[in-house]
Amino acid sequence: MRMEHHRSSLLTAKKIGRTAARLSTKNMTTTQDSTITARASRGQTAARKAPRPVHPLLQKLFELYPRLFGARFLPLKVGVFEDLVAAHPEALPAAELKVALGLHTRSTRYIEAVASGLARHDLGAKPVEPVAPEHVHHAILELYKRGKAPERARQRAVEQLAAAIEVSGLSREGYRERFTSPDDNLQSLLEDALSIVAQKGARREALQNAFRASGKTVVEFAEMYGLDPREAKRLLA
Repeated sequence: MRMEHHRSSLLTAKKIGRTAARLSTKNMTTTQDSTITARASRGQTAARKAPRPVHPLLQKLFELYPRLFGARFLPLKVGVFEDLVAAHPEALPAAELKVALGLHTRSTRYIEAVASGLARHDLGAKPVEPVAPEHVHHAILELYKRGKAPERARQRAVEQLAAAIEVSGLSREGYRERFTSPDDNLQSLLEDALSIVAQKGARREALQNAFRASGKTVVEFAEMYGLDPREAKRLLA
């Protein structure tokens, strides 16, 4: 009887020992996995927060031309590379400058400046020429592709395209013909923008007809229709 009780106690002890060993191994594995995950997470966070190194010539350009390369970027005139090399042959070596300007003009901030419709500027930060409609159009689409919030990026792109169409000097059909895209998504942006321009055109025409029939002055007409006098003057021009 005592022998059987002894054997039973030994078996129970062995089972408890095996269970404890399994739990210990599982806990150790879980702890190791947690440690690895935590380290990976910290590494990813550090990678996200690590600032990109700035090309030394970009810093130099900022020091030389803060109104062009400072807090607010401005579109650069065609031929600015040659102007910079001629003005600073030693401080701005041509090969390095080409790389720096490439980084600058591909940056989101610079593309935003082009998409906004600002004129191109010379080294004195004076506007010298408009940005070509092609460059404005492609800048708007590039910003859309880079957008992190798809719906907001789409709305912004349509608004910018509509504004670009209005100042391009092209008719709606002319703009569509020049910038038709094989990408259905991008083409839908263009069609939405063209629709907005058409609606604005119809509204302007209706206001102009009503103004001619009213016999009112611009100020009187604006007050009658609840318009800002300056906006009314622009619409009725």
